[in-house]
Amino acid sequence: MEPPFEKLDGVLEVISGYTGGTEENPSYNDVSSGKTGHVESVQIVYDPAVVSYEELLDVYWKQVDPTDSDGQFVDRGKQYSTAIFFHNEDQKMAAQASKEKLDQSGRFDQKIVTPILPASTFYMAEDYHQDYYKKNPVRYEYYRNHSGRDLFLEKTWGDELKKEQASDKAYPKRSKEELKKELTDIQYEVTQEDGTEKAYDNEYWDLKDDGIYVDIVSGEPLFSSLDKYDSGTGWPSFTKPLVKENIVEKEDRSFFSVRTEVRSKHADSHLGHVFDDGPEPAGLRYCMNSAAMRFVPAEDLETEGYGEFAALFKK
Repeated sequence: MEPPFEKLDGVLEVISGYTGGTEENPSYNDVSSGKTGHVESVQIVYDPAVVSYEELLDVYWKQVDPTDSDGQFVDRGKQYSTAIFFHNEDQKMAAQASKEKLDQSGRFDQKIVTPILPASTFYMAEDYHQDYYKKNPVRYEYYRNHSGRDLFLEKTWGDELKKEQASDKAYPKRSKEELKKELTDIQYEVTQEDGTEKAYDNEYWDLKDDGIYVDIVSGEPLFSSLDKYDSGTGWPSFTKPLVKENIVEKEDRSFFSVRTEVRSKHADSHLGHVFDDGPEPAGLRYCMNSAAMRFVPAEDLETEGYGEFAALFKK
């Protein structure tokens, strides 16, 4: 349940944990036994000025089977069942209205049984449960693919869900404070403060290995080594993006000139600039900062969750 919420603008943090039970400070083993009364849950910290509670509810309904009162897909037991926990009367009313609207829509053959309950003490799950899908991508994908969840969601929501997934994959969002701790000084300066690293003194300017370049903050795929060339500038340069939808271009009037800045869509990282002095046929030069990107070698694409691009490098 973390990925679909973490991708939303305005969501500051998604924490895995346990709530709704009676035992204090339960462990995963306690909760999974079904004896504590807790359900596995996520606590979402968000900015209501950017994303509404109603939008969070809409995302929630599209991730679960709300007609199942005894678990979810392959996970059986009350500890895996659905629930919405409200913190105030406004959230309660919004959740109830959302549930009633969905129930009356005819989307499901059976009645929606997801309870709407007052929030009780939330206990944060163990560290290895936090962002599990990022820490263990192979295991996560295997479990997800065999759980039956995606088949159910596709059957229930069809093209509506496909369009949302295609236009906005799940990329993690982190606060400025977190990024300050996680990134190196130059990575933070480039991506968050629109800085520029030194020419010929950066990690990828002369790298010739096969693979793709992803955003250092979010991991969204940006460029391919197949489109990289030596521009003679001392920065990694590309003739085109790998995934055009992940690239945002903006007018930049700094330094008494007009340039076209390049940013990543999901993380909003400053990447570099694009110029019209590149090679034919497009004539473009995407001049990027190494510090804004991470290189994923072709042989690691499958294991790192970028398997869709592996075929590009098969000879």
